[in-house]
Amino acid sequence: MKNKTVKSQMLLRAGIVLVILVLLNIISVRIFGRLDVTKNNVFSLSDASKELVRSLDDKVTVKAYFTEDLPAPYNNNRRILLDQLNEYKAYARGNLQYEFIDPSGEKLEQEAQQQGVAPVQVQVVKEDKFEVKKAYMGLVFLYEDRKESIPVIQNTGTLEYDISSTIKRMTVQGRKKIGFLNGQGEPALNELTHAQEILRKQYDVVPVDVTKGNAVPADVAALIVAAPANRFSEPAKFQIDQYLMRGGKVAFLLNKVDANLQNRMGRPVDLNLDDLLETYGVRVNTDLVRDAQCANISVMQQQFGFNIQSQVPFPYLPLVSNFSKGNTMVKDLQGMILVFASTVDTLSVSSRALQAEVLVRSSKQSGRLTGQFMYDPLERYTAEMFTEKELPLGVLVEGSFRSAFSGKPVPTDTAAGSLPPTTSPLTASPATRIVVLGDGDFPRDQFGNRENLTFFANMVDYLVDDAGLITIRSKELTTPPLDQVSDGTKKAVKYVNLVLPPVLVLGYGLVRWRMRKARKRALETR
Repeated sequence: MKNKTVKSQMLLRAGIVLVILVLLNIISVRIFGRLDVTKNNVFSLSDASKELVRSLDDKVTVKAYFTEDLPAPYNNNRRILLDQLNEYKAYARGNLQYEFIDPSGEKLEQEAQQQGVAPVQVQVVKEDKFEVKKAYMGLVFLYEDRKESIPVIQNTGTLEYDISSTIKRMTVQGRKKIGFLNGQGEPALNELTHAQEILRKQYDVVPVDVTKGNAVPADVAALIVAAPANRFSEPAKFQIDQYLMRGGKVAFLLNKVDANLQNRMGRPVDLNLDDLLETYGVRVNTDLVRDAQCANISVMQQQFGFNIQSQVPFPYLPLVSNFSKGNTMVKDLQGMILVFASTVDTLSVSSRALQAEVLVRSSKQSGRLTGQFMYDPLERYTAEMFTEKELPLGVLVEGSFRSAFSGKPVPTDTAAGSLPPTTSPLTASPATRIVVLGDGDFPRDQFGNRENLTFFANMVDYLVDDAGLITIRSKELTTPPLDQVSDGTKKAVKYVNLVLPPVLVLGYGLVRWRMRKARKRALETR
């Protein structure tokens, strides 16, 4: 009788467990959730991606041409991609489907290549030998009559951005134009190939020339004034001003000191923009910021009769990590390298009823070089050279701007043959925004590392009111720069690391020994 009762209880418990498992499976099919404990939720879809696929009005089909049985680390790419596509599908409300295809045969290989997925060579270890294997690791997106592809998945850290930007590009009608000002000695667009490559995924990039009094085209969503080297004429300034008065957005990325490593000296640059910017509440100062938290450069040093190339820190290449925590443009950035940057002054913003936000600051150990711009990579820097804190290097200004030409005659360039406008110039703008940064070189190809390019792309997105992609692009896994600490703190951490672990082990051993001795004494007294 007792055995029957026990068996009945076991069967009942098994039945309850089975019912619970069935219910959990039913619930899991209808309710989707993930737990991501990383700082920026890099392994979960951002709200922008979720909203993007929720708003799809027609079906998007994703074909993943992925070779099976790939060695590490490529097999990990497949697993991450599968997890990501599952999450997209869960939020797309039936409007996103995917399939994995193994191009193992000649017919499927041809199909993959015709769809835009090219084979890549990967190294595999087989029978203790390195062999080269042909593999496919790409995606094809189909939407209505459109098709786009991601030929190779290499960096899983940018996978969400690549997928979401592709879906958005296919499903959103029309592309905005980003204008790059030229004619004042700005770098040619072929010196900004990496920045252009990122922007062209979402925008049309066009040159804008106002040197002959031509207006900035009305269909330009944002104007980039990057590293001009020559003085602006009054008619050129007027056209930029009127573009802003019409509600345009402008990024002023300016070098106030012409400096480079080869000459080891700099000279002030007069761009004739100070009065324009001061009307908008800001000013880029003629100085050079030095920062104890900085990037390294390669220099040749003579040691023991030999020329040896070594890496030395160079304070005039600030490695900035002090970003505004409340602005989506920069809040998830880890660190970017500026090149001979200058400070930005916002003292007159409040008197013009504008709102300013400092986006980028130097570290707590900073300083400024003014007057004679002489510097040496091998110079010995002292603590007295880094006594200033959190100098503003880049700002965002928003509001209704007053024209710098209000109450003034319209400037004309008779040499260029420009004529006065037939309509009255605008004197105030609707609510709009500008970004001002005391460095125009950071997006150039030779300086544009990933964080620099991310900031540049975020800035453009923010100016044209496309903040959704910013939160996705900034989620990449990066290593933030270490905070600067004093020599005393370094020594304290060093000795704590040396002494504390052995002390803890000895203390634990002593406690265990005392406990065993006390237990033994208690047994002897019984």
